Amino acid sequence: MRKTHTTLLGKTVRHVSRLRGGGSALPGLVIEKIDKDFLSHTLNQLPLGVVVISGTNGKTTTTKMVTELLKSQGLNVFTNPTGSNFKRGVISALLDKVDRKGKLHADIAVLELDEAHAVHFVREVPPTYSLLLNVMRDQLDRFGEIDKTTEMLATIARATKKGVVLNREDPQILEIGKQLPDVEVSYFGLEPDLRHFFPSDEELRGEVKKPIISLGADVIVKEFSSGDATFLLGKKTVSTHLNITGIYNVLNAAAALSLVRKIVGSKVNETTLMSTLAGIKPAFGRGEKMVIHGQELELVLVKNPSGFRLGLKSFSAKNIATMIAINDNYADGRDMSWLWDVDFESLRETGVRMVSGVRAYDMALRLQYDEVKFDYVDTDLKKALDTFINETGRPKRIFCTYTAMLTLRKELEKYADLERVL
Repeated sequence: MRKTHTTLLGKTVRHVSRLRGGGSALPGLVIEKIDKDFLSHTLNQLPLGVVVISGTNGKTTTTKMVTELLKSQGLNVFTNPTGSNFKRGVISALLDKVDRKGKLHADIAVLELDEAHAVHFVREVPPTYSLLLNVMRDQLDRFGEIDKTTEMLATIARATKKGVVLNREDPQILEIGKQLPDVEVSYFGLEPDLRHFFPSDEELRGEVKKPIISLGADVIVKEFSSGDATFLLGKKTVSTHLNITGIYNVLNAAAALSLVRKIVGSKVNETTLMSTLAGIKPAFGRGEKMVIHGQELELVLVKNPSGFRLGLKSFSAKNIATMIAINDNYADGRDMSWLWDVDFESLRETGVRMVSGVRAYDMALRLQYDEVKFDYVDTDLKKALDTFINETGRPKRIFCTYTAMLTLRKELEKYADLERVL
């Protein structure tokens, strides 16, 4: 009876919060206060357990891939699709899916979790499987040095009960694999001649690269070009087109394939798996495309040097109107010095049409140092977007930090039919 009351109260708070335009975490905060066991009680019902996906870059997109791939194998999957990857966000997402008695009708949960909050989550709900993507310098005001982030991810791995999937191309992640004698570990990776496309944190900073140990991998990216990719699944080579753009998402796809193969095991239908992968669209704000005033507009999330560098490398600026929107709210990270670790020379020829966000002038200064011309600077995101989208004649692309993306996307909902996620 108590769970019924808790669930009804939580659903009511979530409904009222949505009516008032509130965020996705408030209902979770309320439930945390009145029922500390709601999260563990609800998730422990699931027959195949809980999957935790974490790492610096690629969590949201990889979580979407894993969710869709598991569904293609006949599983009923619960996930946290809003990108609210704190514990409260997971609880809020649960309130949308449980029935009035608090029962979650699903086979498995696939959860994207922020590194720091995942440490607390796994103490309450030890994952059955976990996937660790990478370690990059990100939000140093929150996490400090990279070794601290690595230890957070190691904590997730050590709490995992059945299987851990790791990125063999990331030296920090590779070290975690050596700490796991009691759990089955598998890897995803790249053909050696593709490794230069995915530099480690040390390489981005010009430091000496740690040697990569040539461990076997369950899934390997063999080659990719123009949205097509070839993977080695065990001993079988398969090729597919990817709707999700960006070279970094090829490696995310390998991670998702490896994890799903581990969960489903010998019953996996690889033909269905690959056809489903080909049809997956970008997660909101992560290369998401829409048509505004007859021209395509693409949102590309950037939040650290590696992500921004790979974003610039993935998308040609030729014949594209570019906008950059940089905020420094808590969810973005307050320390914007990382912008100086990004090379913007690829924008020299075309320039930048609009620079916006709380830290617009910091971004403009950074562009000046790389001799990249820009037309407008406006710290007001809504006004800047209005100016930008009313320019006609060219497709558009916006590179934006997390909270800038949320603001821009909400405004863009006035012009395009976008999936509601918050």
